[in-house]
Amino acid sequence: MKSITRRIAAIDWQKVSEEMHQRGYCIIPNLLNNPECENLKEDYNTPDLYRKTVTMERHRFGLGEYKYYNYPLPSIIQSIRESIYPNLALIANMWMKALNIDKQFPLIHEELLEQCHNNDQKKATALILKYGIGGFNTLHQDLYGDVYFPLQTVLFLNEPDEDYTGGEFVLTEQVPRAQSKAIVLKPKKGDMLLFTTNFRPVKSIRGYYRANMKHGVSELHSGNRFTLGIIFHDATN
Repeated sequence: MKSITRRIAAIDWQKVSEEMHQRGYCIIPNLLNNPECENLKEDYNTPDLYRKTVTMERHRFGLGEYKYYNYPLPSIIQSIRESIYPNLALIANMWMKALNIDKQFPLIHEELLEQCHNNDQKKATALILKYGIGGFNTLHQDLYGDVYFPLQTVLFLNEPDEDYTGGEFVLTEQVPRAQSKAIVLKPKKGDMLLFTTNFRPVKSIRGYYRANMKHGVSELHSGNRFTLGIIFHDATN
């Protein structure tokens, strides 16, 4: 996995930090190559890799299916999770300071997981999602327990407008005393989207305020759409 770790190290993390601070999300193009995307999709039908399968309509989460990986995670997912986390922890700590929240996250991912495990959060949260025609995901936040990390990432494994149509990634931002703002994104195959798990700091004339955000997926009109979600904290269930 040296190749993926080198790609992550080569990212301009200062620019990423600025974009995250300004918008609450950032698209990093071409993190995964085509064979890596295809391998992750092919592994969807390898049951031993997963601890749980969720049929979304049964829980009124949308229409589609996703699977949570078991520990140990596949090596490429483990490498991405460990290599990206320290850069995101710096951003998260800056956000906490801006919002005057008395919380700082460790710069080593293993130490965050230790906090999770001490809170009985021991289940892997990395997941792969599959949508077909008509599939969608309702707006939500991926918290999984009292210990959670405020940033997460999703990697896109299909090419929009070629492999599928519709299925845009949707973020909503709740602005105080105003209607929510919708953000619609269409990353390409191999791109990584970084975004806030539940809120971000927004600067005003009086300082920073907390803007709550949710994410989801719009309805697919054709084809199939796979994504890989990497959440940095573990789950209770």
